[in-house]
Amino acid sequence: MREIHGHYVAPKGQIAIVAARFNEAVVERLLSGAVDQLKRHGVLPEQLEVIKVPGAYELPFACKQLAKTGRFSGIVALGAVIRGATSH
Repeated sequence: MREIHGHYVAPKGQIAIVAARFNEAVVERLLSGAVDQLKRHGVLPEQLEVIKVPGAYELPFACKQLAKTGRFSGIVALGAVIRGATSH
C-alpha cells in the first residue's frame, strides 16, 4: 500500500470553522479537536473564526458564502448526520 504524507503549513490569513448546531454533542467534540490541531500546527487563536449553522444541510451554503468574501485562507466544515427516526 502506498501512503503519501504531506506537511501542514499554517496559513497567514484567517480560517473559518463552520459547525452545525444539530447533533451538538458530536459536533462540539469535532470542533474542539479541529481547533486543537490547528493551534498545534501554528494557527493562532485570533486567526480562527467559528460560525454556527442550524444543521449539516446548511454547511455547504455557509461555506460558499464565506468563500465568496475572500476573507479566509481556509474553511473547515463540521457536522454529523446520525441515522435515527428520520431518513436522510
